[in-house]
Amino acid sequence: MTEIRTIGIIGAGRVGTAVARRAVAAGYEVRVASARPAAETGLLLQFTAPGAVAGDLPDVIAASDLVVLALPLSRYRSLAPEALAGKVVIDAMNYWPATDGTLADFEGPRASSEVVAAHLPGARIVRSLNHLGYHEIDGAARPKGDADRRAMAVAGDDPAARAAVAGFIDRIGFDPVDAGPLSTARAFAIGSPVFGAVLNQDDLRAALTAPRAA
Repeated sequence: MTEIRTIGIIGAGRVGTAVARRAVAAGYEVRVASARPAAETGLLLQFTAPGAVAGDLPDVIAASDLVVLALPLSRYRSLAPEALAGKVVIDAMNYWPATDGTLADFEGPRASSEVVAAHLPGARIVRSLNHLGYHEIDGAARPKGDADRRAMAVAGDDPAARAAVAGFIDRIGFDPVDAGPLSTARAFAIGSPVFGAVLNQDDLRAALTAPRAA
């Protein structure tokens, strides 16, 4: 299994900083890059994710064992495929037409993460961290074994990458549920019964395998 020690987060908005806070609390080394200069991002992180370190995008990616994509989905093509080749990458981005506008790339039958994976063919893309709100990533985290611990789906075509991400999800306070290949990410996308629902491991497994409307 890939050992995860350093987390790189691309995006310093609400989702990115929520993940950064949880990762810092779990004992990871956390680096964050955003569209702002690293110095500006660093000032922001002092208030939004103390303990996380800002850096330039290439440096953050190169130094990280696991990279979390938490930037607006409309900017996914700005990601350099060669920089992320070989990296375990969590796609936490969501397609929100109401706020993003219509993005033709994501109007087809594929899961949004499949589109992202096609742009980043060398990356080990895993879909997770997307079906809970940023406030829940912070507020709903619980210790392992807690009766109120919520579950988080993990989907990807690389079993070792899925396992690595599952370990990360567990460590930041959620019970991971292996959802299988990346195509299954549609089952926990926006508009699905899973999205935003309060589910434990058993409930999430049942929801992911329930028949879906065509």
